[in-house]
Amino acid sequence: MKSIRYFAALVAFVMTVFIAGNGYALFGLGKYATVEPENGTVTIPVADVSDGDAHYYIYEKDGSEVKFFLLKSSDGIIRAAFDACDVCFREKKGYSQDGDFMVCNNCGQRFHSSRINEVKGGCNPSPLKRVYNEKNETIKARDIMAGRGYF
Repeated sequence: MKSIRYFAALVAFVMTVFIAGNGYALFGLGKYATVEPENGTVTIPVADVSDGDAHYYIYEKDGSEVKFFLLKSSDGIIRAAFDACDVCFREKKGYSQDGDFMVCNNCGQRFHSSRINEVKGGCNPSPLKRVYNEKNETIKARDIMAGRGYF
């Protein structure tokens, strides 16, 4: 009888770990890479974000976490936006990518990647100021922190 209880406890433990791990992946909790500024600037190599996929980052300072993403849009420009919009940010669900579109995880609004940093307001990824050159995408830490109200 003891062995059955131990087996049941082991199965319950393994299932809990499995469910927690999948929940972590399913809800995007593990998709953010942490960035640290150097001399007040976050630098991300262009080569790291040139594959057409959205790359998600998080910056933590003074107890605040600010989430943002970069992606190379279909028109070849690397775009940056907070992982939040002016409408649904209170739900704290952010965006996911569907091909050339970023999709609001709260309301389902689809936003073409080529419009990121071009359109502000509404259920659109809120633009994040950045400076681009051939090698790096640079974002001032103060510009990232300007979006902390979304999070």
